[in-house]
Amino acid sequence: MRVAVTGGAGYIGSHTVVELLEEGHEVLILDSFANAAPDVPDRITAIAGHAPRIVRVDITDAPALTAALQEFAPEAVLHFAGLKAVGEAVSNPLEYYRVNVTGSLVLLQAMQAAKCRRLVFSSSATVYGDPDQVPIPEDHPLRPTNPYGHSKRMIEQVIEDWGVANPEIAAVNLRYFNPVGAHASAQIGEAPSGTPNNLMPYVAQVAAGQRPRLSIFGDDYDTPDGTGVRDYIHVVDLAQAHLAALGLTATAPGVQAINVGTGRGYSVLEMVRAFEGASGKPVPFDIVARRPGDVATSLANPRRAADRLNWTASRDLDAMCEDAWRWQSYLLRKNS
Repeated sequence: MRVAVTGGAGYIGSHTVVELLEEGHEVLILDSFANAAPDVPDRITAIAGHAPRIVRVDITDAPALTAALQEFAPEAVLHFAGLKAVGEAVSNPLEYYRVNVTGSLVLLQAMQAAKCRRLVFSSSATVYGDPDQVPIPEDHPLRPTNPYGHSKRMIEQVIEDWGVANPEIAAVNLRYFNPVGAHASAQIGEAPSGTPNNLMPYVAQVAAGQRPRLSIFGDDYDTPDGTGVRDYIHVVDLAQAHLAALGLTATAPGVQAINVGTGRGYSVLEMVRAFEGASGKPVPFDIVARRPGDVATSLANPRRAADRLNWTASRDLDAMCEDAWRWQSYLLRKNS
């Protein structure tokens, strides 16, 4: 199958491209490389044994994106491209709406022009906001608490409306919880430019001695140890969920939302201790004020993924931390 992957050189996108290539799909990566290293496609090729096609394009560039899709003629699109940091979204909401929402509109219009009707969208559990119940089911009310979550909810709504207007559309909005870890080869992983916005790459950099201390945003939440609890999922499990969702679009027209998580939560302090165990390195930290837009606990109810995708996460916390540390060690050697 011909599959176009926006943001395919990024963290989650690159792992998914590896899985696609290993299953024999023909893959086109559409990426601006604004937040991805230029050698990621080479490392993808080394892992998978097959090379993806590459078009360097910004998701908001309508003429270029439309031309790329019409030339490649994809049978399906996996849409990862976008900005993703909650704190940054709070301070710069207009840029998040411009890139995430406008970019997605441009993509859907380009897909329509290319007569491509199958889509898997990288959404987020932030669409639920502060949940009424945990684990969170997909029919939970959607009440985002920050601009990043609002942008994801807006995109989901656009896709839903697109599906209503075009009954032949088959789309899955995958609501991620917290991807962590790296490919076991240590050839690809999360490598944020500048200061990491997510917990695990920051923890890894502290363990590696690249940053002096971790800031934990609040220890007064209604959780067992006072720090925020999240559902962490290994990035390779998440990538494999995308292939399962891609398969679903071949048989199930319409638009549906599916959680991608484990249903098991870990607090920030538990993640720190687990990473210390995997790395053998200390992770000193300071408790600081809560971060605007954060919630106490966010856990997936993963039942729908098991029922509709025949998928469940298989990698545990130890694997998440061990693979993340192996990747961080690779980065240290590469940059030394």
